[in-house]
Amino acid sequence: MSRPTDLGSVKEGSYILIDGEPCRIVEYDKSKPGKHGSAKARVVGIGLFDNVKRTMVSPVASNIEVPMIEKRSGQVISLAPNNVQIMDLQTFAIFDVPMPPEEEIKSKLAAGMEIEYWEGMGKKKIMRTKGG
Repeated sequence: MSRPTDLGSVKEGSYILIDGEPCRIVEYDKSKPGKHGSAKARVVGIGLFDNVKRTMVSPVASNIEVPMIEKRSGQVISLAPNNVQIMDLQTFAIFDVPMPPEEEIKSKLAAGMEIEYWEGMGKKKIMRTKGG
């Protein structure tokens, strides 16, 4: 799910869709309007779920999509080498997510631990551990 907005209203640290992937903006540059053209914006974002750097250049007045990212809590049920089984603490649904690439999160994961995960555009990612 996403909602439309214009490129001129976003800023660094916010999230937009670049090439269909939710990205956090790390760089945002605006050029002045020229004699024969409108102002352009150059946006550099890092993928939320795959950590890939993406660049986009577009007129400031153009429409872009802002992803709807839901921050939820869950509990780790079990660990496998490549994925983690999680139970959502609100709906009690059980699902698998990929093992996070960040070593500091991966080292703290254990069965029964409470975590925060983000869900958006049909993907899920463990963002941090809660408590111990």
